[in-house]
Amino acid sequence: MSTRGSGGRSNGTLPQTKICQFKLVLLGDMAVGKSSLVLRFVKGQFDEFQETTIGAAFLAQSVCLDDTTVKFEIWDTAGQERYHSLAPMYYRGAQAAIVVFDITKPETFERAKAWVKELQRQASPNIVIALAGNKADLAERRLVEYEEAQTYAEDTGLLFMETSAKTAMNVNELFLAIAKKMPKTDTQNPTHAARHRGVNLQDPDAHSSRACCGGN
Repeated sequence: MSTRGSGGRSNGTLPQTKICQFKLVLLGDMAVGKSSLVLRFVKGQFDEFQETTIGAAFLAQSVCLDDTTVKFEIWDTAGQERYHSLAPMYYRGAQAAIVVFDITKPETFERAKAWVKELQRQASPNIVIALAGNKADLAERRLVEYEEAQTYAEDTGLLFMETSAKTAMNVNELFLAIAKKMPKTDTQNPTHAARHRGVNLQDPDAHSSRACCGGN
C-alpha cells in the first residue's frame, strides 16, 4: 500500500519540463551598454569600464516560465560601424533581438531605428524584437523621452523597456518579456521547432528543473 502511494506521489510531483532553446542577438550603436546588459543578465554583474566588444561575444542564460525553461543563446555584437557588415551573420536565424540605445544620446535612438528596419527587412519573419532604452540611471541627462520611444515601439510592433545595466533596472524583466513571446508550443514538434523557431531539448531524464533559474 505504501509502495502504491509512493508511486502515485512520484507521478504527480514530477511533471516534465519543456526545454526550449532560442538564438537572441543584441544590436545597437557602440557604447550604448549592450555588453553590460548581457553581463548583468547572465552573471548579475556590472563593470563600469566594460571592454569594447570585438566582432561578437557569446553567452547563454535560461529563464523559467511555469513548465518551460527558455534557454537563450545570446550573441552580443560589436557596435562599431566597421563591424556592421558582419551583423547579418549573427542575426540570421535568430528568433529574438534586443536593439539597444542610450537615452542620453538621440543619435543612438536613430541608429536603433535603422537596426529595426534592417531586422524587419532581412531577419527571420517572425523574429521578436525588443527595444531597450538603456542607461535609465542617467535620467537627469535624458535626451530621448520615454513617450517618444514608447510610441515608436508601439507603432513598429516592438517590446519596449527602459533599462539600466548599472542598477539592474528592468534587465531581467526584459529577457523575461521576450521569453514569454517565444513560441513554446512549437517545441512539441522537434522537427518543426528546429527548422523554424528553436530546438526542443526535452530529455526525460533532464534535471534542469532544479537548475534552470541558476545564475550561471
